[in-house]
Amino acid sequence: MTLSRRALLAAGAALPFLRHPARAAVTPGKLVFGLSSYPPTMAPWANAGTAAATAKLMFHRGLLGYGPDGALRGELAERWEHEDDGAWVFHLRDAVFHNGAPVTSADVAWTIEQVAGEKSTAYLRAEMQRLTRVETPDPRTVRVHTKEPSATLPLDMASYFLPILAKGSTAGNPLGIGAGPFLLSNEERGVALDFKAFDKFYRPGLPKLQAVRMVAYADENLRVAALQAGDVDLIEYVPWQSMPSIEADPKLSLQATSGPFMYLTFNAKAGPFGDARVRRAVAHAIQREDIVKAAFFGRGDPIEGLPLSKGTPFYDESLAHGLAYDPAKAKALLAEAGVPNGFACKLLSTAQYGMHKDTAAVAQQHLAAVGIQAELVLPDWATRVSLGNKGQYELAVGGSASESNDPDGLSSFVDGRLSPSYVRSYALDVPELDRLIDAGRAEFDLGKRHAIYTDLQKVYLREAPMIGLCFRAQGYGMSRQVRDFHNMPGALTFYSGTTFETATTG
Repeated sequence: MTLSRRALLAAGAALPFLRHPARAAVTPGKLVFGLSSYPPTMAPWANAGTAAATAKLMFHRGLLGYGPDGALRGELAERWEHEDDGAWVFHLRDAVFHNGAPVTSADVAWTIEQVAGEKSTAYLRAEMQRLTRVETPDPRTVRVHTKEPSATLPLDMASYFLPILAKGSTAGNPLGIGAGPFLLSNEERGVALDFKAFDKFYRPGLPKLQAVRMVAYADENLRVAALQAGDVDLIEYVPWQSMPSIEADPKLSLQATSGPFMYLTFNAKAGPFGDARVRRAVAHAIQREDIVKAAFFGRGDPIEGLPLSKGTPFYDESLAHGLAYDPAKAKALLAEAGVPNGFACKLLSTAQYGMHKDTAAVAQQHLAAVGIQAELVLPDWATRVSLGNKGQYELAVGGSASESNDPDGLSSFVDGRLSPSYVRSYALDVPELDRLIDAGRAEFDLGKRHAIYTDLQKVYLREAPMIGLCFRAQGYGMSRQVRDFHNMPGALTFYSGTTFETATTG
């Protein structure tokens, strides 16, 4: 068999790692990271998926964050406390932005104002609109007042969707000016991002790396091949079929954790999906174990209720299986909803991630068995995000993780008052769920919070505002010469990019 010069050139264009010189060994001080996709946007307060979040964690930090063990820790705020009058007080550390200006309370107040603004498209806009005022008694102190008591405000301040930017820095610069451990030094649009160490980062001695290059490998098999060939030092989203080979390779290591999950969202304005009976029918139609096997090669666990990990004290076994596989019940619910013969719809997913495509294919088969004929729509990731944000779909496969390991972290998936986002159902609001979300957020007593979240799970099972399918193992593969990069636990795995600040090579 022979290949023409044109065929060879075409093959090279299809293989991103062939466009970058192979390295015989890890370069000390520099790390090359294989992204699962080129970030659709790096707007600082937007949600555009894991690859974008990982890139933004290089050059931005918030008031709070998470350590490698998953514990809440200070970032731009070195300490914080809740006062008797209900205010949260954040005390800023001595830190500077990438332009050399000090991080002050005025920058924090301006950031919150931008996120909460009426024209804002920020992911946490609704959360910041719950604040009544932000006081700045001095340059290093921020006092935040909320409309209602908020036990979970520190979790919002730790979100990578709420980085603190230098005041006014987004004017003419969509990325803004941050205070993270690295600066963006170069961008090859659609291909790669280059970062260099920020020598005035607020943690002495960090970052340890001098440079990080992030290269996009949209094809998951090529991403693994690049790691095995030594073209990259570290990759995200290790495909599940490749985990055993990476574990068996003496030059490589795998760090995997369970926490992210697959799920379905609905457009309540499209077809019959505004009816909770139809949504429950979809839930009962799907055999989750088949998704675990087909999409994750057995590295996952079915979800048959609210996506709460068994490790949380709020998990309730008696409520964990209320939407389990039961095709007879699915058919009965469809008949009750007035569609006894089923209906046709389109199921949005993406071909860019095998787990999304395979999950959609299994769901399609099971839905057909109860009369729901779902046509797959499989665009690239950026298009899938855009369609989801605009509500241009009927039924969609999602894959994400809770905002934190606290149950309130799931509110972003079920709170219908929030601005439209591809991570949650479109135009679907359940006021009773909203009330319980607010009650849980306001309660500081653990026992009372437990009772609130028990009630919330019961409403979730009745209304099915989204459908959990399965938890999945989430893996980073890396050269054994990479040290001190950590796959953070549970739902925080997508915050693992934080630990580039401590990572070393060589």
